[in-house]
Amino acid sequence: MIAISNLSKSYKTASGVFKALNKLNLTIEKGDIYGIIGFSGAGKSTLVRCMNRLEEPDEGTVAIGDTVITELEGKRLREARQKIGMIFQQFNLLDGKTVFQNVAFPLKVAGRDKAFIRTRVTEVLEMVQLSDKAESYPSQLSGGQKQRVGIARALVNEPDVLLCDEATSALDPQTTYSILELLQSINEQLGLTVVLITHELEVLQHICNNVAVIEGGEIVETGTVDQFFLNPQSDTARRFVNIVERYRQKRQLAVEGVGAGI
Repeated sequence: MIAISNLSKSYKTASGVFKALNKLNLTIEKGDIYGIIGFSGAGKSTLVRCMNRLEEPDEGTVAIGDTVITELEGKRLREARQKIGMIFQQFNLLDGKTVFQNVAFPLKVAGRDKAFIRTRVTEVLEMVQLSDKAESYPSQLSGGQKQRVGIARALVNEPDVLLCDEATSALDPQTTYSILELLQSINEQLGLTVVLITHELEVLQHICNNVAVIEGGEIVETGTVDQFFLNPQSDTARRFVNIVERYRQKRQLAVEGVGAGI
């Protein structure tokens, strides 16, 4: 289980102090696929980066299982991070290294021996269906293949939690679907907790069981994905759902117009 309590984070800007997170509280059950949705600037990315201490929160706690991440320093923090996989929107691959070397990088940093690295990297490349691309370079891959490398790299240390920060935002709809299917399969195979930061409602609909709505650095609504769409409680959730409904209506009118020969 992930338990976040009173988490706050502020940044100094030219116009003053910007409070990205404001005493945020959230609980995510072990093994869930959990979506966190919000508009730009709501605090989504800051939240996920505080969860693995890429950003240092000003106050509050983040606990994953029995480990309170916000209390760790040095070697203990580095070891805890190995159990938190992270997938980024822009892939963050090393252009001068092959697919195999990119995936192996976290294991090399962790001091694993060559035999273990070869075995483990081969396993995860097979899991993400990239065994035939092991010796390719990022420049030779499609966007979807690059994200699969990112997923393999996040999985190579056998994490308990997979954090996805807008992991499909840079992909076309068909590739997004294939990546979501892969994440769902990984969740089922490995039983790890998946947290998806997104502003895409299609991501919620396709893969998530539960959702939290973030606005102004606070969680303003939580519940099942079905509840989110059928009975949104917060203004932010209602805005999201209304956008989807307006888009659906426009598409319907366009289809009817084509059918009528307009």
